[in-house]
Amino acid sequence: MTVCNDHGKAADVRLRCCLATSCRLQGAEALLETLREGCRQADSVRNGQGKQGRTLEIRRVGCLGLCGRGPLLAVDGGPGQGLYGALSPEQVASLLALLNADTATGAESHQAALLTLQPQRLDPELPFFRQQRPLLLQHCGWIDPEQIDAALAAGTYQQLLRCLDHHTPAEVRQMVGRSGLRGRGGAGFPTGLKWDRVAAEPAQPRFVVANGDEGDPGAFMDRTVMESDPHRLLEGLLIAGYAVGASRGVVFVRAEYPLAVARLRRAIGEAEARGLLGEAVAGRRFGFRISLRVGAGAYVCGEETALIAAIEGRRGLPHPRPPYPAQRGLWQQPTLINNVETLAAVPAILAFGPEAYAAIGHGRSRGTKVLSLSGAILHGGVVEVPLGISLRELVETIGAGAPEGQRIKAVQTGGPTGGFIAASDLDTPLDYEAFAARGSALGSGGLVVIGDQTSIPELVLHGLRFCASESCGQCVPCRAGTRTLVTLLEQLQAGGGDRGAAHALAQIEELAAMVGSASLCGLGQGAVNPLLNSLNRFRSEYSAAAEEVAP
Repeated sequence: MTVCNDHGKAADVRLRCCLATSCRLQGAEALLETLREGCRQADSVRNGQGKQGRTLEIRRVGCLGLCGRGPLLAVDGGPGQGLYGALSPEQVASLLALLNADTATGAESHQAALLTLQPQRLDPELPFFRQQRPLLLQHCGWIDPEQIDAALAAGTYQQLLRCLDHHTPAEVRQMVGRSGLRGRGGAGFPTGLKWDRVAAEPAQPRFVVANGDEGDPGAFMDRTVMESDPHRLLEGLLIAGYAVGASRGVVFVRAEYPLAVARLRRAIGEAEARGLLGEAVAGRRFGFRISLRVGAGAYVCGEETALIAAIEGRRGLPHPRPPYPAQRGLWQQPTLINNVETLAAVPAILAFGPEAYAAIGHGRSRGTKVLSLSGAILHGGVVEVPLGISLRELVETIGAGAPEGQRIKAVQTGGPTGGFIAASDLDTPLDYEAFAARGSALGSGGLVVIGDQTSIPELVLHGLRFCASESCGQCVPCRAGTRTLVTLLEQLQAGGGDRGAAHALAQIEELAAMVGSASLCGLGQGAVNPLLNSLNRFRSEYSAAAEEVAP
């Protein structure tokens, strides 16, 4: 008898259907229902005939990585084993017929069904899969993100219990420090040092905040973690709370991530019901509670002080530092703020070993990094790779290069406040300092591949419009400067103005330098980075854009 269930016992064949946002947008929910209905029909037929066949388990899972080929379905076991993308209804029927076939069915019948499926079958030996190093993402695509039992079976919360039973808070901080982990939100500040600073503050209570306000266009790493393995984030948050002496945690998520919000809310409720949150976590002498806050979508709320204001119910405006949040943060108390990836990496580091983690990487950039690949690239999606890998290997090997008919011109890194690394510099290693030396930034890890059919000036103008619209308006250099730069770039692309392109570019550069140096927070300071960086690397495109329409 064919068994169709979401959480059954060991089955002959397991079908893992990705229900992350990207696959849902490409029809994953319809695919899942088609699979379930097909199983029910096959089950009914077999019951009526008194026959037996393979038992099937259909499992809802998180991200399977290759987002651009969704909806994705992984089949473990049976003659159709493999990963499939964008299966048509007819191909789903062929797959189920193959899996439901009597084990005595001839090889010719199996081969015919496999030929039907072949166009959608993804090679498991693709560099996209083989050259990753999934430590943080090891459970993504394997467990049901909406079931705590699946997370527990995969080992989630084991590192928390080990810390509570066998390590002092100071020892936990030392292990994180020895790992070489740096903040994955963009700044790259040593995580262990940040934890030490919060723990050294005498004031109580202390707070830990998970910053899930991922706003860079082309960045979806944190969303992947929150949607696909929410309990890993909660475990990292709990460990951080224990390490710095905090009793309260907050997860701040942007409103544009409704699936992440729903799954985190469910995960928090499940953890509370299992005694993993509350006055005595897992029965130990450590109390910790987590609340969820949903942001209104302002890009500036990714900045720490603006994020704190938003959590407190005030308008999300950045404030000068010092004092830093580690000294006076949420409700004027010492506050540790780490982004989602940083906190989710902690359980993986403790399980893998701090020294082993530190042995991965390049220079001062240690461990692995979760990245999102998008743009003019064949294999786009979410990857986890060792720091130090070259951009060329990322883009040309793992990402399989540009689509046919295009060539890679550059890679935009660090979002709208990052910069461009030209195709001639693709041998640059994935490293905070190496990117900075190229006038760009690793940022949170969003990599947008730019093809030779895309205008760099137009792309920069688009990014500046975004930053100008997202400015909180609190400081004049950002509020007025970004809008003036937008106007000057529009005039340049309309013909360079009365005094020509050379004068217009000089004026733009002068104003951009002022905006970057005088703005209050990272938004205004970074908004001009792509402009200044691209003027160094692609200046001829700006001149050409003005000359094309000049009278």
